[in-house]
Amino acid sequence: MAEGALDALKRHLIEREEEADAGFEVEEQYGVLNVLFDDPPGKFVITPNTPVRQIWISALSTSFKLDWDPKASRFVLARTGEQMVPLVDRLVQERAER
Repeated sequence: MAEGALDALKRHLIEREEEADAGFEVEEQYGVLNVLFDDPPGKFVITPNTPVRQIWISALSTSFKLDWDPKASRFVLARTGEQMVPLVDRLVQERAER
C-alpha cells in the first residue's frame, strides 16, 4: 500500500515540479521521496515505515506520521484528517510562503 501511495505522490509532485516557478525538485532514492528546494535550500523527506503501516513526512521542522485508513484506502494524518497528497501540497505551499 505504501509503495503505491508513494508512486502516486511522486507522479503528482513531478507534475507540479514541471509547473513554472515550482521552486522544488523531486528525487527518489531506495523508496524514499525527497523534495528539494533551491531558495532557500531545504528538503522534505517522505518515507514508508512498513512495520507500523505508516508513511512519515519530515517537513518544516516537523514529523508527520500518516496512518493507513482502510475505509478511505488512503494514508491520512489522524489529527487533521488530511490525506497525503493534499497534506504535501499544503506543506509545499507553506514552505514557498516563508
